[in-house]
Amino acid sequence: MILIELLPSALYAALAFWFMRPSRAGAHTAAGGVRPAALAAALLVHAAVLSLQIFPEGRMRFGAGDALAVMTWLALVFYWIESLSSRLDGLHMLALPAAAICAAVPVIWPGRHDIGNADNLLFRAHFVMAMTAYSLFTLAALHAMLMSAVERNLHRGRLIRLLDNMPPLLVMEGLLFRLITIAFVLLSATLITGIAFSEQVFGKPLAFSHKTVFAILAWVVFGTLLVGRHFRGWRGRLALRWTLGGFFVLLLAYIGTQFVLEVVLGRA
Repeated sequence: MILIELLPSALYAALAFWFMRPSRAGAHTAAGGVRPAALAAALLVHAAVLSLQIFPEGRMRFGAGDALAVMTWLALVFYWIESLSSRLDGLHMLALPAAAICAAVPVIWPGRHDIGNADNLLFRAHFVMAMTAYSLFTLAALHAMLMSAVERNLHRGRLIRLLDNMPPLLVMEGLLFRLITIAFVLLSATLITGIAFSEQVFGKPLAFSHKTVFAILAWVVFGTLLVGRHFRGWRGRLALRWTLGGFFVLLLAYIGTQFVLEVVLGRA
């Protein structure tokens, strides 16, 4: 079973190696980067493995490692869709190695707990929107790191071969803010459905846990970034710093608190 669970990680690592191989040989990266069919196959295998891990015997069990793996999988799905119409070859060098690591996390860090309200429609909507928002923010953070690398290389007057097929920075910046805008709308819907679910199940609209506080703080950070972009024209390094800062806060909303509970305190 462990070998099956590690298969997605191995596939992502193999794709990352295959993508980087031409540049080491001194050749330019092919226009298409990793072939869409190969990445789609890896995503399908990963989806099947996630289904086995999260839904054993008809139940739903979920932990911080699963959250990280699902977020990465969804981010790669959106990246795969976007890459069909836009040339984002350089993102492979960040996305695929990161996916290889994150896909192995549920095996290395297998702490899971039963989800008691998995059959509740409101909870399902909340869960799907939360994971989708987190995945888009993950992709935005990777994209921001890639933009930072491109900018640094441009200031030095040269681009490394893995980055020389990237679109102009203005095009990349436009994609970044499209991702953040969609993710912000989904995060807002996540908070609203979370409040409604809490009211329905627990009789109170909001429980101020660490998860809730960090999620609201991330919402404020990304909301401020979008307002600054619209009214003050925020861009460049300032926008990248806000993006990465908001993503770090968002990670703490679930991954960080679950790490403390499952690893530091040893609770399921």
